[in-house]
Amino acid sequence: MIIMKLIKIKRVLDPLGWFCYVHLLLFVVLLNLALVWVIQLPRNLQSGKILISIAEYSMFGSILTIGAMFGAITSGRIADFIGRKGAMRMSACFCIAGWLAVFFSRGPFSLDVGRILTGYGIGVFSYVVPIFIAEIAPKNLRGGLTTLNQLMIVTGSSTAFLIGSVITWRGLALTGLVPCIFLLVGLCFVPESPRWLAKVGLQKEFRVALQKLRGKDADVTREAAEIQVYLENLQALPQAKLLNLFESKYIRSVIIGVALMVFQQFGGINGIGFYASETFASAGLSSAKIGTIAYACIQIPITMLGAILMDKSGRRPLMMVNKSA
Repeated sequence: MIIMKLIKIKRVLDPLGWFCYVHLLLFVVLLNLALVWVIQLPRNLQSGKILISIAEYSMFGSILTIGAMFGAITSGRIADFIGRKGAMRMSACFCIAGWLAVFFSRGPFSLDVGRILTGYGIGVFSYVVPIFIAEIAPKNLRGGLTTLNQLMIVTGSSTAFLIGSVITWRGLALTGLVPCIFLLVGLCFVPESPRWLAKVGLQKEFRVALQKLRGKDADVTREAAEIQVYLENLQALPQAKLLNLFESKYIRSVIIGVALMVFQQFGGINGIGFYASETFASAGLSSAKIGTIAYACIQIPITMLGAILMDKSGRRPLMMVNKSA
């Protein structure tokens, strides 16, 4: 099913548009490949000549999420102010600085600095990349590309577990530079989001970017008009404030949405991912690598199954099965 979606997307897109989506999806794979290399740290501290305590290691593992939190909070403003491409370039620079700080580190402080810088970049990426994909995608392909985005996330993290079983943590840290460089080079050939260009009043650039994405022979008049109407309607809406979320007509939906996100994290999925190797070793498995590889291999087919069932059985039944398990 996933392969069929890729073939369908390729058939209806101009080569430049196809390049945009493939570039961003591959970037998501590489980015998540670099993210979970922390599983290698405890087994290689001696060879890396860095001695840190259990508490310092725990801080190192968790501080990424603190950086990501600040990145996510500021991502919307940044993406609106300097554009989607500008936000991705800025985030790539944060990640490059973070990975270099980790690679050249000689103690826990530089490890933490590198980790929090990388986390900040990831926090911005987690907002900007899906938004950018949705804004440049044709209406009939947005759902399929969203599904592929999630699949690429899992593919990247699974690949990191596999690679992390055979190379040192410093070598794996260097792989973090690959997606950032890949993104910076690829963005030179990718147009800015037409919706953002229209939003900031760059009408000429808006039409040029939309034409590039749809192909030089495509008629974009209707789609351009729809985007303009959408933005006009959006600007006509009253300015929403954070306190509006606590109004009686919204509070139930807000509580449900926030509770789902909070309890999902309380399930401990990040802890399982970051400390999979140590967990298997503590459980008495003869080889922690075997458990890590098995964990990596099972993620991709389960995600593909979830993508297929999502459209057939709905979101709520899947969440109920997931939480009961």
